Formats: sequence, C-alpha cells, structure tokens
Amino acid sequence: MILLIDVFYNAEFKQVYQRLSELFRRPKKRKHMKSENQDSLFLSRRRLLQVGGAMLLTPTTAWAGAQREETLADDVASVMRSSLNSASPARLVFADSREGERWLAAMSSRLARFIPDEGERRRLLVNIQYESSRAGLNTQVILGLIEVESAFRQYAISGVGARGLMQVMPFWKNYIGNPSHNLFDIRTNLRYGCTILRHYNNIEKGNIVRALARFNGSLGSNKYPNAVLGAWRNRWQWG
Repeated sequence: MILLIDVFYNAEFKQVYQRLSELFRRPKKRKHMKSENQDSLFLSRRRLLQVGGAMLLTPTTAWAGAQREETLADDVASVMRSSLNSASPARLVFADSREGERWLAAMSSRLARFIPDEGERRRLLVNIQYESSRAGLNTQVILGLIEVESAFRQYAISGVGARGLMQVMPFWKNYIGNPSHNLFDIRTNLRYGCTILRHYNNIEKGNIVRALARFNGSLGSNKYPNAVLGAWRNRWQWG
C-alpha cells in the first residue's frame, strides 16, 4: 500500500489540504454549547481531516506487493545490467512518425486525469514508449501497470519500500545497477521496471499474467495481473 505520494512535491495535495483545513477549522465557542460537546465536535472534525488527508495520500488503485529478492545467474545479471546501463535519448519508436504523433496525442488525452500539465504528460509518454519498446514489452500494458502501481505518481513509495512510477524495489540497484541510482528519476525508474518485467517475462516464457504476478511479488494469484490488464483494456488499448 502506498504511504507517501508527492507529499512535498504535489501542489494539488497542498491546495486540497488547505481547503480541508478551512472547512474543518475549530468552531467558535457558543454560550449555549457545553464545553464537552465543543471538544467532541472539534475532535470529530480533526479526525475527519486526518482521514481526508490519508485518503489523499493513498490511491484506491494501490496494491500491496513487492518484487522478491532472488539469486540471479551471472549471465542473467550481466544481460540485465547491460540493458540497464545502455542509455540513449528517449524518442518515439514507430515505423511511421505520423502514427507516433497520433498515439502521443491520444495517450496524452487519456493521461490528463492523472497529470494536468501537457508538456509533462508528453515527456513521460515518450519515455514510457521508448523504454517499453526497447525492452520488447507492450507499451499499453506498461501504461496499465503504472496506473495500478502508482497512479502515475513519480514519488510514490509503498509500505514495503518500492519506489517511483513502476514501484521498483531498491535491492535491484545492487543486483543490476548502481547504489547511487535514483529510483525516483523517471527514466531510471522506467528503465529498471521494464528490464525487470522483461526478465520475469523471459522466465515465464511469454506468459504475461505470470510475469506480472512475479513483478508484484504475488505469483500464484491473478488479482494483480487482472488489475493491470483491466486498466489496459479500460483505458490504454491502442490499435
């Protein structure tokens, strides 16, 4: 479950929190109201404010789970490390550039409910499309995964320590990356997440349902894969 989401970065959160504070400000004392009733009313409003804040911090689509540490064969770790460290400028990967622009416009419109700023949406989508294509993954499924994992919150942190858009566990930095890597950086997070999911997809011989369950640390249950594929079908299908 996500505990913190853009607490220090999300202007929207600050605005809503301020509004809640105004709505549930302690009422003025009235002569006909007993002090214990006043205290009770104040406490109930304060509690409601706390609950409201918690609701802002915890998206309803959050899923408990985490990638599990595992022993990687040296050759597998080497391939994953090479994939992770091979950096090129992000760009749309389409055979027809016009098709790429149509895709970008359509996905940007769908993403607006999560990210209001158009420029930010387009930059994120270019990175998602590039990194998923580079890893040989279905970009539309990755969009569904990110919606379920973090609701497209760059600074999301789960209760088990998974971080960023694709909720990557920090131990992966020691296995295939560098301890100094910042998992809140958009491109770094996407590169890790797509590399890890591709690894699991290889293990499962292309069975995306089982690969998604491994990614979430819930192999044996279809709840998480169904949530991701449901988000894909409901919002992110293309072509």
